[in-house]
Amino acid sequence: MVRGFWAAALTTGALFAALIPTAPAAQAADNPYERGPAPTVASIEAATGPYAVSQLTVARASVSGFGGGTIYYPTSTADGTFGAVAISPGFTASQSSVAWYGPRLASQGFVVITIDTTTILDAPDSRGRQLLAALDYLTGSSAVRGRIDSARLGVMGHSMGGGGSLEAARSRTSLKAAIPLTGWNLTKNWSAVRTPTLVVGADGDTTAPVASHSEPFYESLPGTLDKAYLELKGAVHNTPTSANTTIAKYSVSWLKRFIDGDTRYEQFLCPLPQPSTVIAEYRGNCPHTS
Repeated sequence: MVRGFWAAALTTGALFAALIPTAPAAQAADNPYERGPAPTVASIEAATGPYAVSQLTVARASVSGFGGGTIYYPTSTADGTFGAVAISPGFTASQSSVAWYGPRLASQGFVVITIDTTTILDAPDSRGRQLLAALDYLTGSSAVRGRIDSARLGVMGHSMGGGGSLEAARSRTSLKAAIPLTGWNLTKNWSAVRTPTLVVGADGDTTAPVASHSEPFYESLPGTLDKAYLELKGAVHNTPTSANTTIAKYSVSWLKRFIDGDTRYEQFLCPLPQPSTVIAEYRGNCPHTS
């Protein structure tokens, strides 16, 4: 009788335990690179993210391969290392034309370097090499190298700097994200790019018209690549050189999604954003896989 009682009890206990939900196994696989609180539309459109930002100047004479610049980075080290982004200006322009991206992106949890180029007259291929040199400096010898995860890097650029960001992505396939902003480049075939790329064009751009630049850039990227095309409405070639909520919103989402692998930002990229007062067109492939 006693033996039968305990056998029944053990059987009942096993059945009961099987019905109790267990802690989700996914908890052990949580993304270790998520940074900051859960995002909202308000948070990605905000002028300032959750991180306080510090900055330091990189003198031209102290580096090689690019023309110096400014580093913006989260002040606190409490959350560990961050991904990093190098940003190039356009033809004849200095880093001041892309300076607004520095604190905007850094406050969302990235180390950012806006660069000056070795000459204001260089072409996209040169700017691509300089973006990579700036990333190598950031991760190799900069004062903030200990704050950066060298495996999580991206590039951005305006105009010829945008063309340069495509050159950099084609050259270094380990990059996690690229964002050409109203990019200019005589090369139209980017089928060798393996980096998730957000191409940003402007419907009123007469310097790098979307029909001969941003659109063929996007269309030539591999169909299997995580890619998107954002055409700004009521915008011109130099729109990316001033603070712009739409550019910031989708740039932050793209960088978070692919540099940090933070799927919390997928909601802002998929389903594809629809045309609106600020978006003329948005194309892309969803859901993203990287």
